[in-house]
Amino acid sequence: MRCIAHAARDALRAGMVALLLSGWAAAATQGQPPPPVQLSDTQGPLDAQGLAGAWVDPRGTATLEQALQGGPSLFQPARAELIYSLGKDGALWLHYRLVRGRNDRNGWLMALPMPVLDFATVYQRDARGQWLSQTAGDMIAVAAWPEPGRYPHFRLDLPSGEVRDVYVRIKHLTPANFPVQLISESAYDQRIQIEYLGLGLTFGALMLLIATCLAQTLVYRDRVYAWYALYALVTMLGVTAYTGVAAHLIWPEFGALGDAPQACLAILAAAAALLFVRNLTGISARHPVIDEMAYWAGLAGIVLAAVYPVLDKPVGLMAVAAYLAATSLTNIWIATAGWRRGDIVGAWVLVAYSPFAMAIGMGVLRLFGWLPVSFGTQYAVVVATALQVPLLLVALNIRSRERHGAEIREQALSSQDALTGLLAPHLFHDRLRQVVARHKRDKENAAVVFIDLINYPRIKDYYGSAVAEQSLLRSVIKLRRLLRDVDTVSRIGEARFGLILEGVTSRIAVTDRAARLIAAGLMPLKGLKPDVTLQFHIAAVLLDERMSEAPELADALDGLLGGMSPRTRRPIRFLEPEVTQPAPMESDSSMLESDSGLPVPEGARVSAGISLSRIASRP
Repeated sequence: MRCIAHAARDALRAGMVALLLSGWAAAATQGQPPPPVQLSDTQGPLDAQGLAGAWVDPRGTATLEQALQGGPSLFQPARAELIYSLGKDGALWLHYRLVRGRNDRNGWLMALPMPVLDFATVYQRDARGQWLSQTAGDMIAVAAWPEPGRYPHFRLDLPSGEVRDVYVRIKHLTPANFPVQLISESAYDQRIQIEYLGLGLTFGALMLLIATCLAQTLVYRDRVYAWYALYALVTMLGVTAYTGVAAHLIWPEFGALGDAPQACLAILAAAAALLFVRNLTGISARHPVIDEMAYWAGLAGIVLAAVYPVLDKPVGLMAVAAYLAATSLTNIWIATAGWRRGDIVGAWVLVAYSPFAMAIGMGVLRLFGWLPVSFGTQYAVVVATALQVPLLLVALNIRSRERHGAEIREQALSSQDALTGLLAPHLFHDRLRQVVARHKRDKENAAVVFIDLINYPRIKDYYGSAVAEQSLLRSVIKLRRLLRDVDTVSRIGEARFGLILEGVTSRIAVTDRAARLIAAGLMPLKGLKPDVTLQFHIAAVLLDERMSEAPELADALDGLLGGMSPRTRRPIRFLEPEVTQPAPMESDSSMLESDSGLPVPEGARVSAGISLSRIASRP
């Protein structure tokens, strides 16, 4: 039933419009004023494009008095969505006859929902019958408008039951139809709240994304997120200027540049998009010429935005249209090229930028008058931006993870052995120096062990490099099973491993692990083809037995392994402890002399030397 009621109401409204148009046509042919448009509190917003009489002043010099002298015969019935090409000097005059019901209380407004409209002047009589004019448009500061807002709107002075004439004079450079709406004050207040709610949600989401990107810049130390935040900020400012929000809320008193900020921000947003997509997709490796062209085109956009305010407006608008179209097509091409080569980032950029490019294309077509001004053609950019920015952030996150993964792998290659994943040799020797220094300072004991896979050269010569590398990996697995998590293990040679066993104080603990490693290497692995056993030679030292510098210990262990025969029956060996030499006898006898201050007899000197030698020889 509700659908039927809506259809009946729409049909009734269409019939009223047709009736008014026929009345306009009859009145125009007879030179009589058209019937007035009835306004009541129960009516919703009226699309008034086809309810007016229209007259185009090609020179734009006509005054209100001349329009009044022309009378009804000067104005012809306007056609809805007719695109007028006024040019730089022309002006469009619209004539409305309005009447408000006698018992109606709501006031009415005339709104022109076109934020980029250059000038709109409304003429209406006051209570004394004098004509008053009010002007608004994006060529003057919003603070100077009679009713500040995103787009021009004017309050109508319509006494109840009295027919009033309202004239509208419009000047606009580019071809366009000019939407005019008659709306009650209460309905306008509700609609403007809904509009700002939608725009506020969009801009709030963009601000949240910008804040998130800045936080990720600080957390991950990645400047790419900072550049994306800058790009999103410029894009958001461009959309705010395009929708009239910036002129209404950000710079309401600034009108020195007229409507130039809209075009400047649009150019900057296009240049930022081109530079960002170029960097995100990484086309420099495969298409260096295109990459260079995109880079210079982005810089050219910044220059064009700076010089736009001083250009002649028709020339500047043509440059803006050409630049926006060129950057949109370039971004689509770059994203498509990335997607075709299997790059997931290119696919995300293509999905994100396609609606935005279509919206930009609609805007360019509307700029040339090839599309009418409507809600869809005006706010497609807002919807496309709301979709584009989060999708591009997804693409950025994917690319960032790839870059961080590459950096992590690069760092791992510098700190780990590429084949076994063990600690790199230089880090092992650094760790060894730290352990030796801590032992000297705090007497914390540790064992240092070098292990050679002694049959590695024979395996490599007989079975090849693949089996030899497999034997190294098997050796690492067997080592891991015998070590604690706190033990340090490294591959310090082609087939040599180094261990640092902290807290080990006896040779028995080292020998036990070494023996189990040798036994595990000699046990064949089930199902392994070829059946290769692993033979290990092991050299070790306890720091409390032999205290030397780290390089000397490494050289001594290397020499001990080098001196072992391949067929030795003692594959586990330790460096011998350092031997403490007894002090010389002369110093002891001299001490005896110095203590008494008297000469010592020869027999006493000899007997004292014998006694000291016996003490030194005791275990």
